[in-house]
Amino acid sequence: MELAAALTATQMGGTFSVEGILGQGMHFKGGGFRTLLTVLTAMVWFLVTVFSKEYFAQSKHRSRYLLFSLMIEGATMGVFLAADFFTMFLFFEGMSLASVVLVIQEETKAAVRAAQTYLAVAVLGGLVTLMGIFLLYQKTGTLEMDAVGAVIAQSPERSGYYGIGGLLFFGFAAKAGLVPLHVWLPNVYTEAPAPASALLSCVLSKTGVFGAMVLTAKVFAQDAVWGSLMLTFGILTMLWGGILAVFSVNLKRTLACSSMSQVGFLMVGIGMQGLLGEENAWAVAGTILHFWNHSLWKLMLFLAAGVIYLQVRDLDLNRIKGFGREKPLLKITFLMAVLGISGIPLWNGYISKTLLHESMVEYIHLLEMAGQRAWHMRVAEGLFLLAGGLTLAYMTKIFVAVFVDQGNSCLPAAKTGVYLRPGNQMVFAGCGIFLLILGMLPHQTQERLAAIGMDFFGTQMPEHTIAYATWANVKGAVISIWLGAAIYLCFVRMVLMRTDENGETVYLDRWPKWLNLEESVYRPLLLSVLPFIGAFFARVAATLTDGCLALLRMFLFNSDNAKVIPPEDQYFSIYTDGETDKTVYREGFARSLLLIGLGITVAMLYLLF
Repeated sequence: MELAAALTATQMGGTFSVEGILGQGMHFKGGGFRTLLTVLTAMVWFLVTVFSKEYFAQSKHRSRYLLFSLMIEGATMGVFLAADFFTMFLFFEGMSLASVVLVIQEETKAAVRAAQTYLAVAVLGGLVTLMGIFLLYQKTGTLEMDAVGAVIAQSPERSGYYGIGGLLFFGFAAKAGLVPLHVWLPNVYTEAPAPASALLSCVLSKTGVFGAMVLTAKVFAQDAVWGSLMLTFGILTMLWGGILAVFSVNLKRTLACSSMSQVGFLMVGIGMQGLLGEENAWAVAGTILHFWNHSLWKLMLFLAAGVIYLQVRDLDLNRIKGFGREKPLLKITFLMAVLGISGIPLWNGYISKTLLHESMVEYIHLLEMAGQRAWHMRVAEGLFLLAGGLTLAYMTKIFVAVFVDQGNSCLPAAKTGVYLRPGNQMVFAGCGIFLLILGMLPHQTQERLAAIGMDFFGTQMPEHTIAYATWANVKGAVISIWLGAAIYLCFVRMVLMRTDENGETVYLDRWPKWLNLEESVYRPLLLSVLPFIGAFFARVAATLTDGCLALLRMFLFNSDNAKVIPPEDQYFSIYTDGETDKTVYREGFARSLLLIGLGITVAMLYLLF
């Protein structure tokens, strides 16, 4: 009752505050981009929940899944509506911890292992971000997003804030699955149930992207240095994710790596916002639309994977070949998502990718007009188009495997039965039609969606619109299509596929095992190398401490005729063994001194720096 009486809430002009929580209170703000994200979250959650009814019909833990799914939805909306970093952090961590339950839903060994990695990355990222929040509050005196940006804008020297921004960004990058913090993503998406994978890809990973957007739009607004950092992470992530997806032979793992790659595209748009400064309108529009479009694609693709898994109980391409040959609704809706994510003209992905590409071309022109070298941006543009080609290559690979290849002779007979309930048929058909409308009518649909969220980024839609059908804009898509066709025909079909003695296509897993960063780098480093180093220095410290105690006993606690043992030996941890008559030193004292010393050292470093 006392806590309830202490909480006061006020609502005014689209803001909402709850005072008295941990000394900071919680503050929320709606409107514009935030409202767009909450509507997207609600829509995705509703459609996934409809599909989940059939998916978990035979699951004994369905109630647990639905409970935690509802909790995560509320936490996700809290992240998108947060007006300050403290509120955002509370909901961000609550969402991360609760989503572990969705990952571990099947309770298999692989799911447990994936959940452990996911939890470790989430906790580590949260601790680093919390450190950044402490330092940000100490330096600016506020955690309110708009106010922090104003303080930094008035600061004559921004360099001191980049380190704080890096700490804040660490946790967001971990959640978004950016290189090199992506190691959790492929296994988690693969081992989680299909509805959970859809939520992770469509919304939950986007909270990390939203965090990067907040830092770029509010804290480091129009900052070219910060924009270059975001662009670098974006290029590395979209390329590495695309390469992983091309090599994958598991449907959900391919979609997981694809999500990682598409997040890289979003980070490219975020980076271009900082580089273009006041001329960043198209970069902002492209980022907003790709955020929205990617959620729709992955909703359909992961739910389609769920349909296949319910019938076959496997997602290996060699076992699900030909599953969709005689299923027109699944084939057509899956194709809509494939064409959209591949950036094919007349589909929604072409619009968002064109805007992102146009922002890069615009920046190249600005550099050349200013007499500066632009070769690095031309390289970035080329890698952007190459990543688009990789997208087409791996999406073509999985579409051909599921809907074109001859059926696997081992495919269960259940594939010919009813594979979609009426409610799920409406979900797939409605999403497919919606994707086509977004692509066919970009000015009436997508540009209006982008205009809703522009104010969040401090810009407005330009008065002129882009003519998407002109060769100048289609050219980028055509280059990506040609690159994708070349990668598929010359690499995927010739290197990653073969025909066996029965004339059936076999998909080969040729990804080098030593390139698995989790198994080759992170787990050995965190579970073997760092513990060994820590134990080594702890043993050295313990030996030095015990040596000091031995010297004290020899010179301080001795008399001419007899040895003097201090009466409070439990504090000094020195005693004489009655059986052997040997002096024994307890480990507790050395360990206690070591921990005290480490604690004092950490505290001093924090206070000094």
